[in-house]
Amino acid sequence: MANETMRIFLPLTIFTYPRYNCSEDEREDISSREAVAYEDQILAAIAKENRHFENDRGLAEYIHDEALNKKVYSLIPSVEVVDGELWGVMTAGLKEPLSGEETAELLEFVTGQASDGYGEGFEQRPIKTPDGEIYTSFWNHENYSLKLEQDMKNNSPDLGYGGLVMR
Repeated sequence: MANETMRIFLPLTIFTYPRYNCSEDEREDISSREAVAYEDQILAAIAKENRHFENDRGLAEYIHDEALNKKVYSLIPSVEVVDGELWGVMTAGLKEPLSGEETAELLEFVTGQASDGYGEGFEQRPIKTPDGEIYTSFWNHENYSLKLEQDMKNNSPDLGYGGLVMR
């Protein structure tokens, strides 16, 4: 069981297609502020996706580094509104505090899950909303960075994990 938590915030990419069977070029992006209106539908989709976890550890089950795997009891994806914008959140349940190096390793793991693991599968499933279907990605290759919870509160600069940071 976890003794403390670490929350990692990820920017979301949310988009829709204006009509059925249109091309990728025709997609319409939804801003993180506009996406707040879809928080409940996205949370329901995440809950449905998270039912596929084999136990209550969530994504932590897939941490390959043995020492980090022992310290991170759970890693659960979600979304949350922060300052009027919808963000992706990975909540890590920790058995004991992580060192700076271990925190960096966990952030790298989260980036991988956002881009190629959990996030890749999730972004391919449409989410029904009153305004039509939307797609939600925990990854954006052009504008991506992670923030720890204390950085969100302090409005500190991005950590820059996972790619180029655009401001």
